[in-house]
Amino acid sequence: MYAIIATGGKQYKVSEGDVIRVEKLNAEVGNEVTFEDVLAVSDKELKVADDVANATVKATVVAQDRDKKVVVYKYKSKTGYHKKNGHRQAYTEVKIDKINA
Repeated sequence: MYAIIATGGKQYKVSEGDVIRVEKLNAEVGNEVTFEDVLAVSDKELKVADDVANATVKATVVAQDRDKKVVVYKYKSKTGYHKKNGHRQAYTEVKIDKINA
């Protein structure tokens, strides 16, 4: 059984027991979160739209962390312009516990 959920502007295909990284959520480590924006659920056949209107996915927060640094380097030739910048994206790691369809 799997479900397709939407969170943080992205869509994820999840099954029970999966550990995924999503955009940062306001939850403490060990807390339970519920994803209510379920787009599709597949048990033996795929259900979408009104068939999954009340479906939810429950997950537990495993970690709150930041990703590896991405270096942003801007450069214009012949003008002496260069700028080096870095960015670390925050994420939340969750473990999928239950798919309620």
